Amino acid sequence: MGNDINGNGRGLLRFTTAGSVDDGKSTLIGRLLYDSKSIFEDQMEHIVQSGKRLGREDIDLSLLTDGLRAEREQGITIDVAYRYFATPARKFIIADTPGHIQYTRNMVTGASTADLAVILIDARKGVLEQTIRHAYIASLLDIQHIIFAINKMDLVNWENTVYSNIKSELAELAEKLGIIDTHYVPMSAKRGDNVVDRSENMSWYDGQTFLGIIETIEINKHIKSEHPRFPVQTIIRPNTSEYHDYRGYAGRVAGGTFRPGDDVIVLPSMLKSKIKSIDVLQKSLTQARAGESVSITLEDDIDISRGDMLASPDDLPLVNQDITLMISWFNEKPMRIGGKYLIRMNTNEAACIIKNVNYRMNINNLEKDFEDLDIQMNDIANISIRTSRPVIFDSYKKNNFTGSLVLIDEGTNETVGAGMIE
Repeated sequence: MGNDINGNGRGLLRFTTAGSVDDGKSTLIGRLLYDSKSIFEDQMEHIVQSGKRLGREDIDLSLLTDGLRAEREQGITIDVAYRYFATPARKFIIADTPGHIQYTRNMVTGASTADLAVILIDARKGVLEQTIRHAYIASLLDIQHIIFAINKMDLVNWENTVYSNIKSELAELAEKLGIIDTHYVPMSAKRGDNVVDRSENMSWYDGQTFLGIIETIEINKHIKSEHPRFPVQTIIRPNTSEYHDYRGYAGRVAGGTFRPGDDVIVLPSMLKSKIKSIDVLQKSLTQARAGESVSITLEDDIDISRGDMLASPDDLPLVNQDITLMISWFNEKPMRIGGKYLIRMNTNEAACIIKNVNYRMNINNLEKDFEDLDIQMNDIANISIRTSRPVIFDSYKKNNFTGSLVLIDEGTNETVGAGMIE
């Protein structure tokens, strides 16, 4: 299928790692880089020295991903770290997110652009609340592919029954969440079993290694090609003698394909025009697809500003002040019903008020709680908001870019929540 821009088929694979504290996420990534020969000698030397300073006898591969020295000295990972590596089969971007419950926001951040989620489980502990939370967030973010890595199998004597019991519990969870494509791998990241190389200690497992799965998995991307969306970021007016009358609308295509000659509607004004040209760095293009940053010129001189959107006349997004969404709450201060916040979505910003909490998700049993509607940090809830003026959006399932938003505290400018529009 080629290496196309959306990462379809076998192109670039973006994946996020999640799990509970000390499940071995950093060790898994370190082992993956080490065994697939994707690290340099000086990096290896650096890990050996860091390990010695921390008094560790074995090579500690988790130190490869603990990027900040402050983190290394504390022995924890405290933010989303992005890693890039490649094998002859594929290129990868990994979002490594910490497992501490107070860092759920990092899981949401790391997973928001991922094609695949890797959720680690400590074989000794089995399925925990964090496992369910991370699987639920992955399903909420419409990630269709999940690898459950059952790690530390060396600490349960490589027992098939331990793996089988955890696997059946996870399969039940995946079915409940409607996750289409799931994979299960028993492994020891520390020793390297079933990460890059097959394990001699688990001859009962006849599936692929972890690397085997991520190299060959076919990804179905969800930037829907049939919904053309172009949020305007800025207006380009060079005012030079060469480009005296040039007026371009710059931004990133958020869905679909645009071509010169296409009819478009400008939202929210609902004025119609045709695309005159699509330009990048003094070159004109025959088309612009989802994910590409371009400048678009129109045949008519229309008043357009940042936050407006170009769309196809046959397929318009919603324009409304009332929005229902699933929110993941990031802030230590609880959400206030009636509270005023700012929303940022696409290239747009507006004030809003929290009208209602419709229900809170009970992460332990994945049921909707209509009684306890007090939304604290890390809670996930369904809420209704009203914006100060009409805003342009889709449902998250239709387009994960135009269907997502963040809530910002006006006083502190902190991001307090991330939302997926229903």
